[in-house]
Amino acid sequence: MKAISVRQPWAWLIVNGHKDIENRTWQNSYRGQLLIHAGKGMTDTEYLDVLRFLASKDRLKHLADILPAPPELERGGIVGIVGRVDVVGCFAEHASPWFMGPYGFLVRNQTTLPFRPFVGMLGLFEVPDTPDKPGQDVQPSLL
Repeated sequence: MKAISVRQPWAWLIVNGHKDIENRTWQNSYRGQLLIHAGKGMTDTEYLDVLRFLASKDRLKHLADILPAPPELERGGIVGIVGRVDVVGCFAEHASPWFMGPYGFLVRNQTTLPFRPFVGMLGLFEVPDTPDKPGQDVQPSLL
């Protein structure tokens, strides 16, 4: 199954159904289910930048109160799926308060999954159905 790496806390916001656009610098023609991988990295500054972003948008301010603290955010693995997460489009403009461009992947039907350690990578990548050994980090393959 295809996956995309997203830094926390953006990944949490997606898989918990709050964020409907994932911004990228590249276009994407893929449509369908997509695993959400939470990258390993997240600095205090990045976390605070997300809190500032949420506070700057009237429609999103309430999320600052429910956003988990940094130690509670799972990192370095699969955290959810879109299309049970569907990527339904790639846009150069969108009315969503999450759109920052230059391209945004519109996602729907997001849900969390039990955390599964996994090594992420840039772009869309393939995640095998099961790792060779439970709990083992698995190297993805490029699509």
